[in-house]
Amino acid sequence: MSSSDQKGGHWKEKIFRNFGEYATIVIYLTLVFAAFTQYRRLVLAAHDISYTNYWIALVEAFILGKVIMIGSVLRIGRGLENMPLIFPALYKAVMFTLLVVVFTLCEHGLKGLWTGKGFGSGVLEFLGKGSHELLAGSLVIFVALTPFFAIRELGRVVGTDKIWALFFRARPRQ
Repeated sequence: MSSSDQKGGHWKEKIFRNFGEYATIVIYLTLVFAAFTQYRRLVLAAHDISYTNYWIALVEAFILGKVIMIGSVLRIGRGLENMPLIFPALYKAVMFTLLVVVFTLCEHGLKGLWTGKGFGSGVLEFLGKGSHELLAGSLVIFVALTPFFAIRELGRVVGTDKIWALFFRARPRQ
């Protein structure tokens, strides 16, 4: 095999691995956000308010999954990798939550630009609706990301194949 064939194979393998990682992130986040969406629907139904934004969990999972992939490329939290796993897991959960907050504010700023109100106006309009929504959303993101990063850090230390086998392969009886 020539070096260009090896390089091409490596490139394809990297794309496949990154796509698999992204798909895993999206599936996990979709399940978490779907649970919170269902919770929101049930709470609102108790007050005779209809809630039909079911696809928002999937859309948010795709967006947040991309944010996590971007944060991974930026190597967020890599300086803590020699510490006990709780520290990099919590640090990454906090940092990625903050990254999501920044992306959310930018999203609303761009929405303000799109509607002709201006970037700052879009951000202020979002915050004016209630900062409690941003804080509650941030809490949900943090709670969702904490076990995600804990398992990811564990996989980094013991190997993702070992984690996969522990969760998805039958073990012999003892």
